[in-house]
Amino acid sequence: MPSSFNVENADGYERLMGRWSKRLAPMLIDFAGVADGERVLDVGCGTGSLTFTLAEKPGLQEIAAIDYSPVFVEAAMRRNTDPRITIRQADACALPFDDDRFDRAISLLVLHFVPEAGKAVAEMARVVRPGGVVAAAVWDHYGGMSGMRMMWDTVVMLDDNALPLRRKYCFQPMMRPGEMRESFVAHGLVDVEETSLLIRMDYLCFDDYWQPIAAGEGPLGKYVAGLAGGKREAVDAALRAAYEAGEPDGPRSFASVAWACRGRVAAG
Repeated sequence: MPSSFNVENADGYERLMGRWSKRLAPMLIDFAGVADGERVLDVGCGTGSLTFTLAEKPGLQEIAAIDYSPVFVEAAMRRNTDPRITIRQADACALPFDDDRFDRAISLLVLHFVPEAGKAVAEMARVVRPGGVVAAAVWDHYGGMSGMRMMWDTVVMLDDNALPLRRKYCFQPMMRPGEMRESFVAHGLVDVEETSLLIRMDYLCFDDYWQPIAAGEGPLGKYVAGLAGGKREAVDAALRAAYEAGEPDGPRSFASVAWACRGRVAAG
């Protein structure tokens, strides 16, 4: 199973997460140390948050991007006007590139949705030249996603069936402190460093926060879409109350933290 992420449509994903991954992308690019003249691979490009942020660097020689979802690949290809960029459908655990092909391979908010995440790390290392860099970031669902945890912690109070789903959400691959670093080291990368990156998710109102999930996007959206009428109404009402927290509906801001890791491919 190359990906466990639930995709309904590209526009819905943009409202759910794409707008926030755009904020995170420049921070990961800086952490990865991307430099002029390089060939860079975006592993799990989604709708293109990292790909098109990389394209803002005119000195890059080549930007290749892959994603497992044909929905995302089509959306990213439709947006692309940069001849340096190529986008294709592929599996992060079986990258369709030769060994030592790139200077850097970067993955933004993808590895936690890859059940065999270590295999994806190994593939990223394989396609990067000796001395090149592999870098990735994943959300800290357990301790760093206050806005999303609020949703899961609310629904489990109403439905015991949500308990195993919350556990799965909080402890997806690569999310525990040090887990990405251990995987990078285990797959032969050196000079490995792990850190955390912080953005804020700013919403205009409850509907701005809730509608992408209510429409079925992402893991929680898939759960919500399967609720019967009465329980669905109760979840909607409880989430509105949690979001508003006793104040009138309006803008809210949630801190969101991602784990980030980078390592260098050892010389042969």
